[in-house]
Amino acid sequence: MKITDVEALHLRIPGVQEIADGTQDVLIVRVYADNGLVGIGEVSSQPYVCKAIIEAPRSAERRHGLRQIIVGQDAENVEALWQRMYFHTNRYGRRGAAIHAMSGVDTALWDLRGKAVGQPVYQLWGGAGRANMRAYASYLFGDTPDETFRLAQEAKRLGLEAVKFGWGPFGKDAQVDRDHVEAARRAVGDNCELMVDAGCKWDVATALARAELLKPLGIGWLEEPLSQDDLRGYAELCPRSPIPIAAGEGEVTRYGFEDLIERGVHVLQPDVAICGGLSVCREVSRMCQTASRRAVPHCFSTGVNLAASLHWMAACGGDLVEYCLRPSPLMRQLVRNLPPLVDGHVSVPSGPGLGIELDEEVIDEYRAN
Repeated sequence: MKITDVEALHLRIPGVQEIADGTQDVLIVRVYADNGLVGIGEVSSQPYVCKAIIEAPRSAERRHGLRQIIVGQDAENVEALWQRMYFHTNRYGRRGAAIHAMSGVDTALWDLRGKAVGQPVYQLWGGAGRANMRAYASYLFGDTPDETFRLAQEAKRLGLEAVKFGWGPFGKDAQVDRDHVEAARRAVGDNCELMVDAGCKWDVATALARAELLKPLGIGWLEEPLSQDDLRGYAELCPRSPIPIAAGEGEVTRYGFEDLIERGVHVLQPDVAICGGLSVCREVSRMCQTASRRAVPHCFSTGVNLAASLHWMAACGGDLVEYCLRPSPLMRQLVRNLPPLVDGHVSVPSGPGLGIELDEEVIDEYRAN
């Protein structure tokens, strides 16, 4: 099965806002094979930049675009193709946007591989899988604790057994922070897993003080309390925090996650569409199992990312996925058979590969020029 082409589709809704919403513009990757099969992946990054990385023509050694690197190659050994892309982008890659772009290609290759053998990705990886997965939804804290309470009630009505709040007014004042988290806890009850995303706002001393303050509220994890680059800070915070610390949504390659594990981070959060793709996610799960850590996907873009995250968790023994509730058509309509949220759970697609189909009309409507 030879690769004949790689297509990068930039989809963008009108009026993109400068807010933390990855469903406004995305890059969908399609990898074509000589047997007529097509694999689908997604990149959650700066679409214009990553599209250029995929489409860039041949250059000097280790400076090629991703399409040039893999067209004509055998699609069977996906891990070998990951290494090939990593090596041949060395001069401008290794981290950042080049790995983000590789994420979409790698996931599309796994989708293609599954379709070629007629198996879902989770079975391709040797996982028994499970029919459905617990889901958690992410909410921005409300402007007031009362508004946070109402949002948390919405999560409860959806049957969610886990929910995360973050950003908004959170992080500036200790008492305000506690009031918001307490309001969320009252609304969801004691049996719901409640997580808090601090949005990289604090130093170590502040993060430790907030963790002590929030501990009585039964927080499942405190997410990214420090800068993503403050590795020394995480090494100091993690062994002292009374609440598990989560991080890694912006991290890439197995080496980056290996570093987070060494610094003591308790919950690793790779994003399939950022970290290097499904190949990296599977390796992160292996490392987490060895180090007795937890791996939970970050997933806030389209149904392609959601499907990939579900297969990853089903194959690697995970029990929780992030489920995006944003109304964007790129989230709600791009994947025709979007796995629905039912009673706080979401079904793992059972078809070959990722088990999803794209809506070509949505692609035509939102394709950027």
